[in-house]
Amino acid sequence: MRIYVPRDAAAKALGADAVAAAVSAEAARRGLQVDLIRNGSRGMVWLEPLVEVVTDLGRIAFGPMEPGDVARLFDAPDSHPKALGLTEELPWMVRQTRLTFARVGVIDPLSLKEYELHHGLKGLKRALSMTPEDVVKEVTDSGLRGRGGAGFPTGIKWKTVHDAPGPQKYIVCNADEGDSATFADRMLMEGDPFCLIEGMAIAGIAVGATRGYLYTRSEYPDAIEVMESAIQVARAEGLLGQNVLGSGYAFDMEVRMGAGAYVCGEETSLLNSLEGKRGTVRAKPPLPALQGFLGRPTVVNNVISLASVPIIMDRGAAFYRNFGIGRSHGTMPLQIAGNVRHGGLFETAFGLTLGEIVEDIGGGTRTGRPVKAVQIGGPLGAYFPRELFDTPFGYEEFTAAGGLIGHAGLTVFDDSADMLKLARFAMEFCAIESCGKCTPCRIGAVRGMETLDRIAAGDAAAMPVLASLCDTMKAGSLCALGGFTPYPVMSAVTHFPDDFALKKEAAE
Repeated sequence: MRIYVPRDAAAKALGADAVAAAVSAEAARRGLQVDLIRNGSRGMVWLEPLVEVVTDLGRIAFGPMEPGDVARLFDAPDSHPKALGLTEELPWMVRQTRLTFARVGVIDPLSLKEYELHHGLKGLKRALSMTPEDVVKEVTDSGLRGRGGAGFPTGIKWKTVHDAPGPQKYIVCNADEGDSATFADRMLMEGDPFCLIEGMAIAGIAVGATRGYLYTRSEYPDAIEVMESAIQVARAEGLLGQNVLGSGYAFDMEVRMGAGAYVCGEETSLLNSLEGKRGTVRAKPPLPALQGFLGRPTVVNNVISLASVPIIMDRGAAFYRNFGIGRSHGTMPLQIAGNVRHGGLFETAFGLTLGEIVEDIGGGTRTGRPVKAVQIGGPLGAYFPRELFDTPFGYEEFTAAGGLIGHAGLTVFDDSADMLKLARFAMEFCAIESCGKCTPCRIGAVRGMETLDRIAAGDAAAMPVLASLCDTMKAGSLCALGGFTPYPVMSAVTHFPDDFALKKEAAE
């Protein structure tokens, strides 16, 4: 009997470890041999812990499970009250286009054999048969853009590093996933670590880098444990080291842990932290692609960007490029959170409207009240009202509507949300997390909080002051922290004026 119980951090927070222990105890009590696999999460967080039992028909899902539900798995699984049917046939799974997350929740994360059986290493093997220039061209032609926020073309960044002279080059994976409502990086690292290792190795081959660093935060102990274990397995099996898969190429990597400063999600702050310095923003130029880690040419890519590379190299640039809309090619793992009925990770091609994502896939609010706003792109993303629900999910489309996709985290709010309080939270967040490098960010966020407090007290003269402060922050900040804080603030003012007017009336 083969049973899967997720070891994903979200599933564990909801009791997965206790369920796994109950499975082992029940099997021992009955004298049964059970192969218990701790897999990644399928992404249906509202059903976690989601237990899967292998049958002749396929894997049957049960959830959300509790330890007291386990005995009936052995007695009468067909009539189990938590039985959901075949996992792959659940509506949440059927509607997805899983490319980057194809193996997450499916395989044992630390089994390289299972990874290979599910198309793993095909991209790396193909890359090893090509010239570095051709690998860079393949990634460029795929249309892959940075999945960490800015949406910069990955191939252009790789070509810059490839062409840059230098005795040593580096691959740095930005796994400092600090945005609210984002968990794709963590889920990928915990559920399919070899995919990220393969993507980093391909990047190293493409640009001539022999060393890689995965920079993540101390708040991700499970991801760190899985990644470090996977790196050990990869070294032992020749996937990493001085002779990658017998090719003559050298590439090795290690995990580095930061202290959880939000600003270290910005690439130059990350590099400073990686070098043992204070995490502050560097002025550009020089670009990290030319003078990055230790002053050497460096590729800095997000987890999902690098984890998308193996499928591109395996299936080809044209295959990947054919998904999506406009200049937004491929798929994106949507992270749906907040006050929503069906929260979790949903990978799909670019192009769905925001309304389809929130109302159809997400199922509307968990409270049953109308959706009032959706924040896209983390704590610095704009708040979109229902009037913008017809906006297609694409980089240019969201920019045109006054927002940004960022890391594709979506936080849903119902009609009880106070947008003035949420706008103030954005300013407070920036004030707390600012590295202090830029005056508009360091001082502007503090003055912004004070100005919003004036508005809450009924001072109408504070409104133009707030607009001026936001313009200054956008124009004068070196990184996204100060530059994008105006997005949630001004979108709240623009789209939800009644929330600001009500404060004035109350004061009067």
